Amino acid sequence: MTRITAQTGLGLYDRVADETASIVIRRYSTSFGLASRLLAPPVRRHVENIYALVRVADEIVDGPATDAGLSPLDAAGVLHELETETESAMTRGFSANLVVHAFARTARESGITPDLTRPFFESMRADLTATEHDQESFDRYVYGSAEVVGLMCLRSFLLGQNLTDEQDARLMHGARRLGAAFQKVNFLRDLSADFETLGRSYFPGVNVDSFAEVDKLRLLDDIDSDLRESAAVIPLLPSSSRRAVALAQGLFTELAVRLRATPAEQLVRSRVRVPDPVKFRIAAGALAGRTPRS
Repeated sequence: MTRITAQTGLGLYDRVADETASIVIRRYSTSFGLASRLLAPPVRRHVENIYALVRVADEIVDGPATDAGLSPLDAAGVLHELETETESAMTRGFSANLVVHAFARTARESGITPDLTRPFFESMRADLTATEHDQESFDRYVYGSAEVVGLMCLRSFLLGQNLTDEQDARLMHGARRLGAAFQKVNFLRDLSADFETLGRSYFPGVNVDSFAEVDKLRLLDDIDSDLRESAAVIPLLPSSSRRAVALAQGLFTELAVRLRATPAEQLVRSRVRVPDPVKFRIAAGALAGRTPRS
């Protein structure tokens, strides 16, 4: 029997895990695929590995598990198993789950620790039980489901960089604000689908049946504030990630503009999107080094 060395065997396994993570995220998000192409290859690998795990966890609570016949209790068990396997792999450096293995490699290389993964899984568990949020639970949910993902990505962006404490703090603030903006924009454009299909109402005090223009504008003012703060720190990012983040920022800024232009009564009946030609125009601007309007 031919002996396969640990280095050769693990190297192949690592590559297959990375490729699996890349396939997962590209099949689920064309916008992400577009933005990730502007990342330097080593950074792209890490970001794809992060988002693949996020996507798998999200799918456990948002549809496929239910379609497979799992009860909310069963789905909670599967989510717990995924979290347990993720933390174990972050410690030992290996998992039989290829997506978890890819994430664990990135976590170990980038310094991602359970203080970021645990809030994420807590927010995913909330989706299995919570149908409405007050301000406190909403803030906690957004932090765990989106802001920590921004912080995980930032860890990979800053590998090998020497920053002052002030620069690091500013970038962390910007990453959290951009993650929050992404999540709130998605909540707003999926307002009706989340309520009718999943039975969830994320925004505190917002009723889909009585959703009005004043509600929409209040939510968008908050989103615009997040986007302004995140845009302000993009120039501080390394060149290996700056254009990709500028593209993501630009796409969600454009979505916010389109949501503001869409009447509230129409917003609860249809999903606003950015047309592909506009996406490519924004991508061209990011590629040219232009930062999005704040």
